[in-house]
Amino acid sequence: MLEKKLNPENLRGSGNKVLTSIIMLLLIIGAFFTGMFVGENSEESKVTEVANQDLGQPEQVDFSVFWKAWNIINEKYVDNEDIEPQDKIWGAISGLASSLGDPYTNFLPPQEAELFAENISGNFGGVGMEIGIRDSILIVIAPLKDTPAERAGIQAGDIILAVDGESTANMSVDESVSVIRGEIGTSVKLTLIREGREGTFDIDIDVVRDIIKIPTMESELRPDGVFVIRLFNFSAISPNEFRIALRNFINGGSNKLILDLRGNPGGFLEASIDIASWFLPVGKIIVTEDYKNNGEDLIHRSKGYDIFNENLKFVILVDRGSASASEILAGALKEHDVATIVGSKSFGKGSVQELADVTNGASLKVTVAKWLTPNGNSISDGGVKPDVEVEMTIEDFNAGLDPQLEKAVEILLEK
Repeated sequence: MLEKKLNPENLRGSGNKVLTSIIMLLLIIGAFFTGMFVGENSEESKVTEVANQDLGQPEQVDFSVFWKAWNIINEKYVDNEDIEPQDKIWGAISGLASSLGDPYTNFLPPQEAELFAENISGNFGGVGMEIGIRDSILIVIAPLKDTPAERAGIQAGDIILAVDGESTANMSVDESVSVIRGEIGTSVKLTLIREGREGTFDIDIDVVRDIIKIPTMESELRPDGVFVIRLFNFSAISPNEFRIALRNFINGGSNKLILDLRGNPGGFLEASIDIASWFLPVGKIIVTEDYKNNGEDLIHRSKGYDIFNENLKFVILVDRGSASASEILAGALKEHDVATIVGSKSFGKGSVQELADVTNGASLKVTVAKWLTPNGNSISDGGVKPDVEVEMTIEDFNAGLDPQLEKAVEILLEK
């Protein structure tokens, strides 16, 4: 028997704390930026257009150089009359956020902040893929199941060079979303770089925008006795659907389980903790929020459902489309020696963002902490590395082959 105990009282819904994996994930909303701008009006500055220049001014910071640049632009820039002073302020704050070198810390002027709120509200018009920035390059983390992006053939790891001919160089994730989104039924052309067996190549793909509804999970008992659970995201309903899938697994009499997290961009933190708790004793560390010097670390521990014994044979599949909550779950079960990880290295999105209101509808999205695995490894620093590395090439994909799944099945049948 696999099952040690199954306590229905443990099967409660997960909370609403969220992992921000790239763009569509909910954020903790905070407020720490009380002024629109801080500055010092030096003798050589003659700024009269901006209010609250000295509000909240930090010590030992000389803003005179900023105001000097401000005045030079006002006096000399040829089209200065066409630029609203407020837009210059938004640009200055954007530059401040960009100076951190963190792709997930962004300033959102009112229009972008409104778009961001639409993105995290549930159903939306788009193409159905998670995107992120790695090494200053816009990349597809994963196309979502049964969406226009997946049907058009977009793949995890595709580099997005241009959207409708507009270069993505220096675009933030949120700016990229704003140009990819559009009216439902219209088409957007994505120019991509893709890796193949013979090297990299460019490809143009037209995708028709649609309402995006994200599925959560599917499962099956294969003829060889291996039970496969494919988890597409960590939503509010994922814990309950996973509980049902586990019950089907147990009732099917198998002891061989594959959890497929490939292309899963993440979602609710509490969902990943709840799912991990089915395999770990109470109190075991699942993930730590490392706030460094900005606050006390927050440790998330197993709820201790822990219903399986040592007879369980368990493999987790990951790839470069596995991010955020997927990496937390895979990393915890790997480091606690519960599961064997098969596939390719995960994306490496392991940070926590807060969304802070600035003013006039503008927001600042700030990275406030990083996720650490039970052994203290930063997920952002290289992702989760598989125990058994198996790459899936474009040729495999086009031929309908899945060497990663085949290797996982092989490992389970050999045990």
